[in-house]
Amino acid sequence: MPTFTPHELAQHLGSGLLSFPVTHFTADLAVDEDAYRANIARLAEHDVAGLFAAGGTGEFFSLTPQEIDLLVRAAVSSAPTTTPVLAPAGLGTRQAVAMARAAEDAGADGVLLFPPYLTEASPSGLGEYVRTICESTLLGVVVYNRANAIYPAPVMAQLAESCPNLIGFKDGVGDLEAMTRVHATLGDRLVYIGGLPTAELFAVPYLELGVTTYSSAIFNFLPEFALAFYAAVRRRDAATIRRFLDEIVLPYAAIRDRQPGYAVSIVKAGMRLTGHSAGPVRPPLTDLDQNESALLAEIISRAGALTDDLDPGLTRVAGATL
Repeated sequence: MPTFTPHELAQHLGSGLLSFPVTHFTADLAVDEDAYRANIARLAEHDVAGLFAAGGTGEFFSLTPQEIDLLVRAAVSSAPTTTPVLAPAGLGTRQAVAMARAAEDAGADGVLLFPPYLTEASPSGLGEYVRTICESTLLGVVVYNRANAIYPAPVMAQLAESCPNLIGFKDGVGDLEAMTRVHATLGDRLVYIGGLPTAELFAVPYLELGVTTYSSAIFNFLPEFALAFYAAVRRRDAATIRRFLDEIVLPYAAIRDRQPGYAVSIVKAGMRLTGHSAGPVRPPLTDLDQNESALLAEIISRAGALTDDLDPGLTRVAGATL
């Protein structure tokens, strides 16, 4: 049974930093369940408001339905009950329905609905896709606005009216005008989540639009830095944000942009460099080369020095308001 109702889940997700835990693979690319469980427990020791199991950085696209179910169950049982776990659903409509029902059976607290697989669709068709999944589960559902699944404000308004368990809008596009229209139309009916590959780059402008949280890939291997950055954003500490961007986030993004798919690969490299190896990425993704790993190691070293110099109180968001 989920710990959070859909309404409670929305409130909780909007209160702090979120992340996609990586999926641990062995050298022969099998799922390493024991290592995955240990990592979920490690991440949940930090002040994280929710974890998206087997999605995004967790390489959802490369996992079988059986592996997704295994990982969701492992995350649910390894995270404390105060840390909600959201499971992925996506691909075709029937596959997404099956994943949503499996998530509910596994005890997940919510569902992140990925775009349908490799097909373009009209806004009304996308609306029906979301509606069908929402009707198939009692869990709270967050739509992932990205790639071939762009949800305009009128469609989101219709869905919000007809689907009480639709709780969130996660944006992976970065279109500020479209985001403004969605937020202006729906207000606090939904929780709004930043979901670009390096969400820290959009955190400040998104906060002004009412996006109080985002999913941090960096949190996987630099949780203290990720939380410090998030806290700086919430208190609108422009000097700290600028320093963190210049010294850590922008150099990190420069490596990420060297190859398609590196948004996942760079996180796996960061895990290895910080002593928490999660194994390689699955093809068609490729791992960072030695030179890129060396550049990332320098960034990690700088991030450690920056966070060591911070007052511990500056890594928390207590009292922060929009």
